[in-house]
Amino acid sequence: MTLQEEIIRELKVRPEIDPRKEIRVSVDFMKDYARAHPFLEGFVLGISGGQDSTLAGKLAQIAVDELNDEESTDRYKFHAVRLPYGEQFDEKDVDDAMAFISPSESYRINIKPAVDASSAALAEAGVPLSDYVKGNEKARERMKAQFAIAAMEKAVVIGTDHGAEAITGFYTKFGDGAADIVPLFRLNKRQGRAMLKELGCPEHLYNKVPTADLEEDRPAIPDEVALGLTYDDIDDYLEGKTISPEAQAKLEDYYMKSRHKRHLPITVFDDFWRN
Repeated sequence: MTLQEEIIRELKVRPEIDPRKEIRVSVDFMKDYARAHPFLEGFVLGISGGQDSTLAGKLAQIAVDELNDEESTDRYKFHAVRLPYGEQFDEKDVDDAMAFISPSESYRINIKPAVDASSAALAEAGVPLSDYVKGNEKARERMKAQFAIAAMEKAVVIGTDHGAEAITGFYTKFGDGAADIVPLFRLNKRQGRAMLKELGCPEHLYNKVPTADLEEDRPAIPDEVALGLTYDDIDDYLEGKTISPEAQAKLEDYYMKSRHKRHLPITVFDDFWRN
């Protein structure tokens, strides 16, 4: 088995999907999860205005709407959370995503005071943070807030991890990489885009240039610039297609170096990291 075949098997990406069927798969997964846990009354997700959170948020809202209808109740809710660091440059996209999702509940939590306080405390202790590391602090603060809401609302936190993100490790460990359930797992970037199109999402949201927007020295830097890879190359690779040797080498290097992010905390019985 080649490394490409191993990665595809692990991330479970298929070369083609039926967007309508995959919408159903994700919605039913969330409904089944809720029904299997009687304490559960909803889902929480931070909405950034980008493709992934817009898709996961819409699927979650569909799930709670169907649960409430099928059980003749109103107890299930989707909690959508805006989590800006001060002012968000693409606030209009968040507005549009929220309008498209129409969440049961919505919140706005400015993470700037918490992140800045943490950064200042570390600097006072003699550990000043680089801009890059502070960016990871922002991602972790956002997830911390989501888990707090989930604890108070008897909900679980949704993660937006998908194949094109997982293969590169392009997320913050215990930040946006932390979640209870990941309904987009098995998809690549273009497949998620196709599902949003099927759902009638505004085109500018699923065609938006993806950016983590964590660094202040390089604000809103596109993912593809940060990675040095295009999502088309990543998606093609995950679909089993041939890409340039240079792109393949870089992608496989990302995969190997980020294996710890896709693994539970390492024990004395694990040895994958020795290779």
